[in-house]
Amino acid sequence: MESRKIIQVEEKVPVRLLIPLSIQHMFAMFGASVLVPFLFGISPAIVLFMNGVGTLIFILVTKGKSPAYLGSSFAFLAPAGIVISEMGYPYALGGFVAVGFLGCVLALIIYKFGSGWIDIVLPPAAMGPVVALIGLELSGNAASNAGLLDEAVDPKNVIVFLVTLGVAVFGNILFRGFLSVIPILIAVIAGYVAALCSGIIDFAKVAAAPLFAMPDFQTPKFNLEAVLIILPVLLVIASEHIGHQVVTGKIIGRDLLKDPGLHRSLFGDNFSTMISGLIGSVPTTTYGENIGVMAVTKVYSVRVIAGAAALSIVCSFVGKLSMLIQTIPGPVIGGISFLLYGMIGASGLRILVDSRVDYGRSRNLTLTSVIFVTGLSGISVKIGQIQLTGMVLACVVGMILSLAFYVLDRFQLTNDREE
Repeated sequence: MESRKIIQVEEKVPVRLLIPLSIQHMFAMFGASVLVPFLFGISPAIVLFMNGVGTLIFILVTKGKSPAYLGSSFAFLAPAGIVISEMGYPYALGGFVAVGFLGCVLALIIYKFGSGWIDIVLPPAAMGPVVALIGLELSGNAASNAGLLDEAVDPKNVIVFLVTLGVAVFGNILFRGFLSVIPILIAVIAGYVAALCSGIIDFAKVAAAPLFAMPDFQTPKFNLEAVLIILPVLLVIASEHIGHQVVTGKIIGRDLLKDPGLHRSLFGDNFSTMISGLIGSVPTTTYGENIGVMAVTKVYSVRVIAGAAALSIVCSFVGKLSMLIQTIPGPVIGGISFLLYGMIGASGLRILVDSRVDYGRSRNLTLTSVIFVTGLSGISVKIGQIQLTGMVLACVVGMILSLAFYVLDRFQLTNDREE
């Protein structure tokens, strides 16, 4: 296995390789995933627990055919923040449960009527830039985590960032054998050592943390107003989910919208969010960071993802271990994110290349152009308490344009339609 270039979804991985590969995935998502509970003012331990449980649920629902790691969703931050400030966190949990339940209903509707509509509302000329935007709009977050956007940039942060990114980039090119499948893990370790040498890591919280601790479970409370404030997020997470499944499918060379099917993956994603709300955690979603890890390493085994999920569950009960992982500094997370987010962006461009999109046709040039500008311009549209911006707004605009072109084709009004 060490000499193979690709480890496919269903392949078994020996334990001596499984552990470091799983740790690599957990490190990739950790920084972003624990940020959400901090913003909501809750303990990250319950989130680590649900990330692991949710990922295992997703794997079970998709019959082990869709390698995806579920982390904390950022789509709920704005509306949930309003509910938390006005009513309290338990009512936000009720909103999470409602959105997850309706997401499962949407999955059942897709099961009944199929997902062929996606080819109409999101043809390759639209899907390519939408997927690319998943990575491109996150690039600013990578720079911010690294401290490179601060008014006064700390040279120590720059050094740690460059060490992490350098090891990730050149390791991906130069490492051979087993090392070639864990360049992200090696980059994290190298960056952490650089951070230790620079003196920017504080172990005080690790020393104060208990050795073992139960996650802080909570129960939801339901209020119609709170549910209505959070409910529009369903559009955001559905668009995000489709984009993630498409880019993952392109990376592993399979059509995940057909097998295991969009209905299964969407159900698994939303069922996990519903369970999260019921036990006091934050909503979950498939994570771009882990998609990037697969793109870099060419290791797609769902057993590796399951191993990372199991490690996340273990960390949620070991106080000192979870706190130790939380000491990974921003420049390290930013360094690996620079590469991983870029890989997602490149995967979107790959969709355009593999689909041989003909930019001699006016509609394709128009779709790609409008979607890229919409996603990168910073404009936003507000629907109630929900703000559509970036990739999600671009996806909505692309779907509306594509549907309009389809209708015009049916009436034979377009000048570039294919017979």
